[in-house]
Amino acid sequence: MAGIVMGIIGVLAAIVVSLPRWAAHWLGIWLAAAVVALVLGGALVARQIARRGHARYLGPVRKFLLCLCPALLAGAVLTLVLGTAGETRVIPGMWLLLYGCAVLSASTATVAGIARLICMMGGLFVVLGLMTFALPAAAHTAMLGLGFGLLHIIFGFLIGRLTHG
Repeated sequence: MAGIVMGIIGVLAAIVVSLPRWAAHWLGIWLAAAVVALVLGGALVARQIARRGHARYLGPVRKFLLCLCPALLAGAVLTLVLGTAGETRVIPGMWLLLYGCAVLSASTATVAGIARLICMMGGLFVVLGLMTFALPAAAHTAMLGLGFGLLHIIFGFLIGRLTHG
């Protein structure tokens, strides 16, 4: 469920940024969407763990976060550096690439069946990031929406089916 909610937030951000009135504010909109997705996604995962009474999962969750966070921190720092320098054109490709690397790393801390799906999702984010660097800026919103929106929805659904039947 968390992945689907995060994907819906990504799709909404892409829609808002594609509107001419909001296009100039794309960076702030995507950053706000990332914060909302992180908070809601994290809360949903924590709720699922608490509902099942699986305190034993805190170790794997900690490992998952330790694998995920370094690349996300790098993305946050580089966003600040590039944004301050006025080099915002490369940010969408960097976000997709680093998020894909973070997800690939985090896949090592998950169970076998889910790890395969998470690894595939991470690989697709990496490919989208590399493609985004080669595309004109006009295509960046679509690529961000495809990655942070559609990929999250698809893989959220697939992981949900695998874990919940």
